[in-house]
Amino acid sequence: MNLNIFWFRRDLRLGDNKALNHAFEEGLPVLPVFIFDTAIIDELPANDPRISFIYSTLVNINNDLQKQGSSLLVLKGDPEKVWSELITSYEINSVYINKDYEPYSISRDLKIEALLRKNEIPLFSFKDQVIFEEQEILKSDQNPYTLFTPYKNKWLQKFKTIGPLTHDLTLSKKQNYFKGGFSMASLEKLGFRKSLQKVKPFDLAVINDYHKYRDFPAHDKTSYLGPHLRFGTVSIRQIVERAARENPVFLSELIWREFFMQILFNFPHVITGNFRSKYDNISWRNNETDFEIWCKGQTGYPMVDAGMRQLNETGYMHNRVRMITAGFLCKHLLIDWRWGEAYFAEKLLDYELSSNNGNWQWAAGTGCDAAPYFRVFNPETQQTKFDRNKEYIKRWVPEIDKPEYPAPMVDHDFARKRVSEAYKLGFSKL
Repeated sequence: MNLNIFWFRRDLRLGDNKALNHAFEEGLPVLPVFIFDTAIIDELPANDPRISFIYSTLVNINNDLQKQGSSLLVLKGDPEKVWSELITSYEINSVYINKDYEPYSISRDLKIEALLRKNEIPLFSFKDQVIFEEQEILKSDQNPYTLFTPYKNKWLQKFKTIGPLTHDLTLSKKQNYFKGGFSMASLEKLGFRKSLQKVKPFDLAVINDYHKYRDFPAHDKTSYLGPHLRFGTVSIRQIVERAARENPVFLSELIWREFFMQILFNFPHVITGNFRSKYDNISWRNNETDFEIWCKGQTGYPMVDAGMRQLNETGYMHNRVRMITAGFLCKHLLIDWRWGEAYFAEKLLDYELSSNNGNWQWAAGTGCDAAPYFRVFNPETQQTKFDRNKEYIKRWVPEIDKPEYPAPMVDHDFARKRVSEAYKLGFSKL
């Protein structure tokens, strides 16, 4: 049977899915496929909570497809080998995907496109996980923005000129899915184990008052959208349309996400290096014992410790606290931001390469639009401002007022002077 294939990746939903919608336009049956990419998952533990979340999402998609006499084909392996087998097994007319902008994904997709072209099968890709992609918001000289505020202003200006964003073709009789029953392997048979950590459902009710509570972790007024945007279980278009109506501060956070995505695409060296080369000569202390203390949340600074313990236990950390913990590692302990970035990448349920990288470089002062190197957050002042009554801290550091809680591992004034001298010395080597 001649058919089209839609390849699920970071777009794990049936509604308002650009490439999936386009796959139906030729009138051929559409076979939905998901591939657990071993190049990615082999680096993760078998019980990684993100894999468990992906799997449970795929089960839900499969259940919806079964109501239409179809099912989801779930595979595991090297994508090139998997696609070679698919080409052999099916008479494929076209393949449809939504674009991904991370370096590995771009490289992978180019290889798959070449393989398909060799077999005279076209690959069609569509913009789905952003409102504006890497070359759509540019300066007047057609170069990418490297500062957030002018980027945001241009983004908002262009946003006003576009029409309705969503085209919600949900499950309907008009959609012509491939009629076939695939047996979906269990999580264990795929080589995984169920995680005890859970991805929370997102809550858009917080959007209206987001600007009032966004800096106060004890209120827990977080949307928990991060993992859902990362894996595409929700349409960014639907979220942005609502944010644009209800709260410009929440919308600004979504624009930050696209800003960092276009930074990563246009300046891929940031993955392993500083955005600004003048920071390349900083001599980081990189004390492994200090790093371990930070990871465990035993620094003696309650806001730092509460954040790290929340991260370790739940896979989440409040945004304000992320800034405090990251700044502490880089500037109080003088540990390379790449160490912290890697730790967050391992632990965060909403880990996204571009945002994680961008925010860590912001905290270290080495990024494109960063806090200046001489700005050093005082964790105690931050606690007074944003958790005065220690509600958040007591939730994660129950021994806070007991003798066993450690003294601060480093004096703030000493650390502030030390990091300032280290940065200045690094600059002098240019």
